[in-house]
Formats: sequence, C-alpha cells, structure tokens
Amino acid sequence: MSLLLQGKSAIVTGGGSGIGRATAIALAREGARVLVQDRAENGAQETVGLVNAAGGQAISIGGDVTVEADVQAMVDLAVTTFGRLDVAFNNAGISPAAAGPTMQRTHELSLASWSKVIDVNLTGVFLCMKYQIPHMLAGGGGAIVNTASVAGLVGLPTASAYVGSKHGVIGITKTAAMEYAQEGIRVNAVCPGYVLTPMTENGVARRGEELLNKVPMHRLGRPEEIAEAVVWLSSDRASFVTGSFYTVDGGYYAA
Repeated sequence: MSLLLQGKSAIVTGGGSGIGRATAIALAREGARVLVQDRAENGAQETVGLVNAAGGQAISIGGDVTVEADVQAMVDLAVTTFGRLDVAFNNAGISPAAAGPTMQRTHELSLASWSKVIDVNLTGVFLCMKYQIPHMLAGGGGAIVNTASVAGLVGLPTASAYVGSKHGVIGITKTAAMEYAQEGIRVNAVCPGYVLTPMTENGVARRGEELLNKVPMHRLGRPEEIAEAVVWLSSDRASFVTGSFYTVDGGYYAA
C-alpha cells in the first residue's frame, strides 16, 4: 500500500506539542521527511525523537515565526536538508491567555496584547508563506495548510485579537490560493474546534462543561484528529481542493 506523502518534504511550525506534534508524526507516517519548528526547541527535538523512533525522518529547529530572519532560516534548512519543499503546515500560534489578561472585552484589550496575538497567529503565517512559496514555485508546486480555528468563522466575546487573527488566516489563505492556483500550489486552512492540547488545558480545566455543551459530540477533539485532516489536505487526494477551510470541531460550527 503506497504512502500518501512518499518522497515529499514538509515543514511543521509549532510542532513541539499538541496539534503540531501529532501532525508531524502523521506526515512522517505517510512518508514525508519533516522539519519540526517550535519556539521551544526542546519540544521540537522531542517530536523529532518520536518521529525517528517510529522509523520516520525528521529534523528540528528553534526560532520565532514573528522574526523574518528565523522564518527564512527555517525554510532554507528544510530545502538544504531535503532538497525541496512540498508541504507546509503553518500551525504555530498562541492563545489570548499567552498574551495578557483574559476575559477582556474589546475596549479593555491593550495594544500590546492585541499585537502579540496578531503577530504570532497572522503575521507568522504570512511570513511562513512568503518564504515557502518561492521554493514551491521552483519545485513545480506544493501544498500549504494554515491553522485557523472555528474562531475564524464566528465571533467569540472577550477574544477580539484571537478571533481577528484567525479570520485573517482564512482571508490570506483564500487569497494565496487564488494567486497560485495555476502554478501548482494549493493553499487551505484547517479550523479546529475545542481540542485538548497544552495550549487549551487551562481553559478546559476552568470551563470544561461549558465548552462541552457547545459541541454536539459533547467531547473535546484530539490532536490526532486534526492531523488526519492536514495529511489529507497535503496529499494528492485533495488535488482539486484549494482556498478552502475545513472544520474539525465535533459539530460546533454547524450548531
């Protein structure tokens, strides 16, 4: 049985834990060679260890997706090591809790908190695509998947910066998909719902039952469930899919 991504090379940002880690493992399982990036480089190294122990091939790099030189170095390392770039999962992101006080309405939000969320969740995706796309063009095409969120499709009170950043991810995903559709590059987004990851565990601990009541399946998602959607979108089985956003949310958006 052939692997979906045999011979491909991939980048996963925010790959040191959660959805990024699960996706790096899933991409490697399907034959991709993977560069795992995370600001916490020890987490990226742990992911690489898991991939390699399972028979895959992966390398790691640290750096910050909001720093242009770091992004360029990440992409250059992937291309130098693997010879080309076929797949990119631009997943690095932060929650509102990582940027300042939580549960603030729009007028209460500081510019510093707003900027930190936008810089990582939106500008980081832009910078990654800026440096990934030229190599994909040179190689005859590729597949990019950006991590948006159900928060990119609906409003969430007291989460203006996060909602704004994720709506922006969907917007630039659609635009890039149109720009490169005739040059072999597909660009899509995945929109997770409430998924149990290190980034969400504090919120889940505080508001677990409230969150579950918003999900028709009445459970949290697993990182591996998001990873499967990313693998499919990255593969040739999704060859006619571009400019789309895929919800993996247990029915949250439908409700």
